Amino acid sequence: MDRLQAMKTFVAVVEGGGFTPAARKLDVSLSVVSRVVTELETHLGVRLLTRTTRVVRPTATGMAYYEDCRRILGEIDDAELAATGAHAAPRGRLTITASVLFGRRFVTPVVVEYLRRYPQVDVDCLFIDRVVNFVDEGIDVGVRIGELPSSSLQAIPVGQVRRVVCAAPQYLAQHGAPASPDRLVEHSVIQTTGISTLPEWRFMRDGEPHPVRLLPRMATTTNDSAIAAAVAGLGLARVLSYQIADELRDGRLQLVLEPFEPAPLPIHVIHREGRHAMHRVRAFIDLAVETLRGTASLNPAS
Repeated sequence: MDRLQAMKTFVAVVEGGGFTPAARKLDVSLSVVSRVVTELETHLGVRLLTRTTRVVRPTATGMAYYEDCRRILGEIDDAELAATGAHAAPRGRLTITASVLFGRRFVTPVVVEYLRRYPQVDVDCLFIDRVVNFVDEGIDVGVRIGELPSSSLQAIPVGQVRRVVCAAPQYLAQHGAPASPDRLVEHSVIQTTGISTLPEWRFMRDGEPHPVRLLPRMATTTNDSAIAAAVAGLGLARVLSYQIADELRDGRLQLVLEPFEPAPLPIHVIHREGRHAMHRVRAFIDLAVETLRGTASLNPAS
């Protein structure tokens, strides 16, 4: 058994979510993929994949082996590039993810600069407002806002953002600013539903969490539309500080209830590679970390 080819085949099965996608990617027959994986499991003496009629997923052992295979194959790629004198030129395809607004405002400029620097790399961007499974969706690098659950992903802090309440000057001139979160019931509220539909905003009071139930006049699934409604003077919206940096700077929106804000949310660049990340992954991480840490709206003290 060619163990290197077996590793490549197994990785292709996991990342493709099945034997057929792996066969297409490797340009071999379905029977070859099935035989190689079976031989690999026999050689190792463990079950790497759970197979059903509808899905193929790695077992716990298979997932650990998959991560090791990715690392080993990446190190081999880097060794070959170094031997040929091409180590300074990353190549291949990179898949990254971020939330929609953050991706548009901050990650896209990084991607554009990265592609200018490295013409032999192509990038797939998945900008979506949900938590993405790195393995299932073949993600190499992501940017996440908020506390991270414990996982095997590597995380590099690059900044933080505040959860803020804002309104247009004309709305505040007409209705006044709420003196405390409990006074929100007297105001027109714009609620971004997102993943949760709970009409509640959480604040801090005297060091303790202070949730406030709302009766929103407008509920929307996108931050863009909530911000537009707030700028138009409809009422108070709650967003992340980076999302309205331009509107605050030019005076179209103003902050309220700042003393009651909860703790800022951290921003991390995350990836599933270890210390020996593939060259194209490491090059993107280095550029993203440098750029995001130098962005004033994400690092106010920078």
